[in-house]
Amino acid sequence: MPRFLIASLLLLALAQPVRAAGPTYAEDRAWLRDLGPAPELTGITGWINTPPASLKALRGKVVLVKFWTFACINCKHTLPATQAWYDRYHDRGFEIVSVHTPELDEERVPANVAAAVKRDHITYPVALDRDFATWNAYGNRYWPAAYLIDARGHIRFVHFGEGAYDQIDHAIDVLLAEAKVPAGK
Repeated sequence: MPRFLIASLLLLALAQPVRAAGPTYAEDRAWLRDLGPAPELTGITGWINTPPASLKALRGKVVLVKFWTFACINCKHTLPATQAWYDRYHDRGFEIVSVHTPELDEERVPANVAAAVKRDHITYPVALDRDFATWNAYGNRYWPAAYLIDARGHIRFVHFGEGAYDQIDHAIDVLLAEAKVPAGK
């Protein structure tokens, strides 16, 4: 490579604006799009690990609405990460509403769901959506599905299936920080 080309490339690299290490707060949350208000929980036929709840009552908290069913292997694979998020962030204003929407007949029996929750050491709230009312309100089509809702009650991140654990963890952290920032910032 000719010396003048190397020198030109070096000068071009040096002419780039210097940026502080790491993204700014605004850049960090830019990928968390506002997808509009989250639908309310509806048609819930029972609760495990909590008295009845609503998203309206949880306003001010960051909430993960997670659709799952206990016999789904992909759902089972997400349980350790989901429990870890609850354990890590709950004291900072994070809540999980795990919406159990059955696929098989055995999953429609509340006692079977309760046994699975106990077996899998799930400590966060579980809502029983036996008739798919909340599932349909979200237009959901997948197990598992995660809808991350900000403190204002707006859906900001959606993920279907397994994976994206680091991205979801980061999104929870960013939305919790955002909840502490005064309006207009």
